[in-house]
Amino acid sequence: MDIRRDPPFQDESGQASVELVAVLPLVALIALALWQLAVAGQAAWLSGAAARAGARAHAVAGDPAAAVRGVLPPRLERGLRVVRREDGSVEVRLVVPSVIGGRRLTTLHARARFEPQSP
Repeated sequence: MDIRRDPPFQDESGQASVELVAVLPLVALIALALWQLAVAGQAAWLSGAAARAGARAHAVAGDPAAAVRGVLPPRLERGLRVVRREDGSVEVRLVVPSVIGGRRLTTLHARARFEPQSP
């Protein structure tokens, strides 16, 4: 009569749960990094659009700062600077917010110019 016994610690029940719990922080970190990239990409895209809107407003003797603020969502208006240059261009500087802690990640600069328009 041959009696086989499983060696101790060979039971694999619950192993998938342990592995899932071990991987969850990595999944959360990757999701956070992707979210930050999306926020930074949106800020870069909108900074160019805001600079063009400000330059158009400046070209028709309007208010570039109001035009820039009309393009940007409120969360990107924090730390916003709109600078009119002597050559007729408008430069927009905006802060890319960090998704954690509410601090700034970096500052983006965008510049646009339109020829002045006569009414």
